[in-house]
Amino acid sequence: MTDMQETQTADEHLETTSVDGAPAPDAEHLTKPPSLAIVATRISGTWVGIIIGSLVLALLLVFVLQNTGSVKVSFFTASGKIPLGVALLFAAIGGVLLAAVAASLRILQIRRRMKSDERHGANASLPVGTNLETS
Repeated sequence: MTDMQETQTADEHLETTSVDGAPAPDAEHLTKPPSLAIVATRISGTWVGIIIGSLVLALLLVFVLQNTGSVKVSFFTASGKIPLGVALLFAAIGGVLLAAVAASLRILQIRRRMKSDERHGANASLPVGTNLETS
């Protein structure tokens, strides 16, 4: 048995003390290795997005392939027959594009408001729509 013993304290440092209780002179450099924590990064978020996107695309492909019955579609003066799955896919894409346009316009509106507030010296940290009047 050696005349040194190792104990672990609550703050995760490894202390080396002699048997009589006095700390060893080189105890500062002995620390427990850091725990291996999983940290989310932008790259990991990108991979998660790619995987989820791939799964959604696979489900859409199955949907289109299972709905191959032809339907007549008319848009203004144009008309024709296309598979039902493709028609519904076009409708979904149109809905997503419409939502993206609405969201982009809202973002532009908020940016203009923030720039206007900064130029006029208003408190730019207040959320848009905050009522400054007290009742």
